[in-house]
Amino acid sequence: MTQAEAVRKGFNALYGADPEGVWQAPGRVNVIGEHTDYNDGFMLPIALPHAARVAAARREDGVLRLYSGQYPDAGVTELRLDDLAPRTVDGWAAYPAAVVWALREAGHRVGAADLYLDSDVPTGAGLSSSAALECAVATAYNDLYELGLTPPQLARLCQRAENEFVGVPCGILDQLASACCAEGHALFVDARSLDTRQVPFDLAAHGLVLLVIDTQVKHAHADGAYAERRRGCERAAELLGVRALRDVPEAGLDEALARLPEGGLRSLTRHIVTEDARVERVMALLDAGDLRGIGPILTEGHASMRDDFAISCAETDLAVDTAVAAGALGARMTGGGFGGSIIALADTADADGITAAVTAAFAARGWTEPRAFTAVPGPGARRLA
Repeated sequence: MTQAEAVRKGFNALYGADPEGVWQAPGRVNVIGEHTDYNDGFMLPIALPHAARVAAARREDGVLRLYSGQYPDAGVTELRLDDLAPRTVDGWAAYPAAVVWALREAGHRVGAADLYLDSDVPTGAGLSSSAALECAVATAYNDLYELGLTPPQLARLCQRAENEFVGVPCGILDQLASACCAEGHALFVDARSLDTRQVPFDLAAHGLVLLVIDTQVKHAHADGAYAERRRGCERAAELLGVRALRDVPEAGLDEALARLPEGGLRSLTRHIVTEDARVERVMALLDAGDLRGIGPILTEGHASMRDDFAISCAETDLAVDTAVAAGALGARMTGGGFGGSIIALADTADADGITAAVTAAFAARGWTEPRAFTAVPGPGARRLA
């Protein structure tokens, strides 16, 4: 049974009818460009094969019914469309409800629906499980109600849903990756213009793999740490008299830092400016066909997130250090931080040894065994059936 068939079967068993269709949207890993999205900067994500899937059918009574295969004990959540308002829905149901709210707030004439959701994107792992859920629902609604919205427009809408309804001040990286990525490619994103470019990212052709190692340390962006860093970046830009930190050139970084008070704002600014430059360096290497050459830049980026942005932790630091010592060409934390996953670029022949080394290092510390898999760039949000 395919994944689409399984979701369709679950919908039928729960709601007693067939859905009008099945849609899915992937999780993502970010190759480089962390926390640059809300600074109008540059990013380079790929879509994962792991995805959120939704079977859906329209309703005419104004009642939104939601069910998640990840939380079966919660049963069906019923919400009236007219009652949807920011911060009124808790838990996983807030994300699909937020998308419907955002569509209505944007003036789209959409009604209620029965939704049956399932996902194999690991939660709390920095792999954008929430954005996958949002984009799957948005893509379903776009088709069901013939809205004609483009993938970037859906991504922007999903970002608004998470910012305003759920209350997470995320940038647009996760939603753009889930909505817009293409199979076999990385997605270069300019967060200011929303211009994107599909960049060939055929690791296998170069004898390489991109390992994702989930430390299984959970994080929550809504806990204030993410928001604190975003406020710090915005304050630094204000003090420097620029629209966003993206506008500080790397060549003028020292001068800019001297104009900021000593301490946290300088560190935040240094990370964002150098991270944008790292994305541009990686892009130049990929355009030249030098995938191996990006490895050291990944490791450099992790040091910046650890030392300047202070969003790493003992588990992700150990995973990165161990992976590099075991032969990885480069490694870095991926995602918003405070736990989650790392990526490691490696020769295919070294992948098993790197995974074993990280697992052994965690065992020596008495930590939970990490989970590892190979990231193969997949397609963005789409209809399955």
